[in-house]
Amino acid sequence: MSKNTHVKQFLMTEIQKILLKDWDPIGIQDIPEAQDEYDSYISSVYKLIQSKKSENELFDYLWWIETEHMGLSGNKKHTKSIARKLFKLSHPL
Repeated sequence: MSKNTHVKQFLMTEIQKILLKDWDPIGIQDIPEAQDEYDSYISSVYKLIQSKKSENELFDYLWWIETEHMGLSGNKKHTKSIARKLFKLSHPL
């Protein structure tokens, strides 16, 4: 497996963890049958990160999912903190 493949696999796994354990707008992280609920967003978040999109662009995508796609009221402060975590995956200290 190439280094790029390992990096991609690592990033995808980290994105999945952040979306499920930290973001979790519908509160399903402790429901075993729902562990794949946010998996459909992983590749889009990965593409945003790989394209060097800003933290604000990551926030905009997550906020759109929460408020438009899912129809939730959302929590901007929380969503901004998740966007920051995702942004830091490709911009470590």
